[in-house]
Amino acid sequence: MKSTLTALLALGTVAQISTASAAPKISAQSIIVNPTQPDLNVSVRINKDSTGAQNPAYRVDEKISISATANRDAYVYLFNVNPDGSVDQILPNRLSGANFVKANTTTTFPAADANFTYTVAGPIGQNKVLALASLTPLNLDQISSFKTAQDQFATVTARGQDGLAQALSIVVTPLPQNSWVTDTAFYTVAAQNPVSTGSLFVGTNVSGATVIANGQTLGGANVTYSNLRAGTLPIRVRVPGYSDYTTTVTIRPGATTNVNVEFAQPLAVTPAPAPVSSTPVLDFIGGLLGAIANTQMQDPARSAYDRKVSDLQGQGYALQQSRQTNTGFVGTLVKGGSTVTVTVDRGNNRTVRVNVSETTTYRY
Repeated sequence: MKSTLTALLALGTVAQISTASAAPKISAQSIIVNPTQPDLNVSVRINKDSTGAQNPAYRVDEKISISATANRDAYVYLFNVNPDGSVDQILPNRLSGANFVKANTTTTFPAADANFTYTVAGPIGQNKVLALASLTPLNLDQISSFKTAQDQFATVTARGQDGLAQALSIVVTPLPQNSWVTDTAFYTVAAQNPVSTGSLFVGTNVSGATVIANGQTLGGANVTYSNLRAGTLPIRVRVPGYSDYTTTVTIRPGATTNVNVEFAQPLAVTPAPAPVSSTPVLDFIGGLLGAIANTQMQDPARSAYDRKVSDLQGQGYALQQSRQTNTGFVGTLVKGGSTVTVTVDRGNNRTVRVNVSETTTYRY
């Protein structure tokens, strides 16, 4: 048993926990059985099982409380049998005072107003809590003792269920058989669920970066992304005007993987060819080529519009609306509180005008 200032009760357990649908049916048999049926009754319950017929599960470090009820005024003694064979004496102890329980009342250990708590600890597996009620106080010096003045809980010398039953029989044998009775409760301690997710931080030296993981856009750079499944993950960092950065990282459970990207020189921009003056001959050839291919030649305004929209989507904008006008195309894209309007118009002499306007809304 562990005891600290908060009185952490180490209620241990080595069997695998059963699921709720397959929980074993536990009878109310006791570790030590009174050969006669006295008119004294006691029942012991744990906070997750008010019936006493179940086998609830607790996680390590989870709080637990134990309740005892007797039909007559009685002294109640509580023991926990751990799966490794060790036995903890829960009550009486040096924290909760006397172990006297009034008739037909339920006493909970620890009490709601107690200045200490009981907390489940390892090992994992099956536990048994034994309650022994006696009309007279028992002398437990033969089976348990406080090793030091600092110990809050007594150490039981017996080991295992059979050892505890034999040790208690020495104490209760001199008592009249109608003056003591026992009851048992069961619970299981399960291991903590393993951490299966991790985090990723991507830092860059330029603004406007977009982080893409396994083909899915996460968002901007210089941000930590959490709850990512552990394992290998392909990463792409995209910045307009720069070559994409690609790598593969390993996401570790409960840890943060760091990726720092230093973008060098931006890509060289190839100057657009000088516009060609429109002539009837060129128009005729262009139409003829389109007719020969049985297709319509690509509209320059549409090409310019598609390229600008693609650039903005690479920066994290989402296309909300797109429509064709008499002179070109108009689109609306949104990212956070920013709205961008892209307008492309055909001009004279085979020119195309691209206009981008941005509106940002701030909350104050």
